[in-house]
Amino acid sequence: MSYAIRAKEELLQQFVAEGVEKSQIKMLACLTRLRQICCHPSLFIEDYKGKSGKLETCLELVENTVASGHKILLFSQFTTMLDVIASKLKEAGITYSLLKGDVKSEKRRELVEQFNEGDTNVFLISLKAGGVGLNLTGADVVIHYDPWWNVSAQNQATDRAYRMGQLNNVQVFKLITKGTIEEKIKQMQDKKQDLTENVLSAEHTMMSRLSKDEILALFDC
Repeated sequence: MSYAIRAKEELLQQFVAEGVEKSQIKMLACLTRLRQICCHPSLFIEDYKGKSGKLETCLELVENTVASGHKILLFSQFTTMLDVIASKLKEAGITYSLLKGDVKSEKRRELVEQFNEGDTNVFLISLKAGGVGLNLTGADVVIHYDPWWNVSAQNQATDRAYRMGQLNNVQVFKLITKGTIEEKIKQMQDKKQDLTENVLSAEHTMMSRLSKDEILALFDC
């Protein structure tokens, strides 16, 4: 909450000095920080030792899902968040694979095969790595840890489990922290869906099409 207030004050000063059009980089940086705090404060606050309600909720969901015999695709835009989740899964004795954008194609195929045909419970996937070329029909549960500006990209990631050969119903969970920037992103997507489904860089498009008041309202958390 305190960071949101400070960020809003900084943006107001930036708007006065540079104008809204020239402040988009600053806006995106501030919004990204707020989103990171929602995911886990350690992504933004150095040496953070506290807990994250969202992470605890996610782990509970994962543990219950795995205990029921299901396999999970878990997506996040932040690779650092995937690292945090991976460490917690390891502590809990839950098997997982981790796919980031820098993984080579041969290794990707190996991880996919291990997940679909082996005993791996959870496949952690970053946004940049999960867009295309993955057939993950071994999963019947999809978890989006954080909301993405680009709804099409999010849906495309979900579709990794809906490929030819999928015989099971697929459940999809989207974790959104109430009363935060994440909830406001979801509300904005619902109102301005045409802006978030048909562009490659949805966050830049959203920023350029929002009014000053709409931008500042994102920081009223």
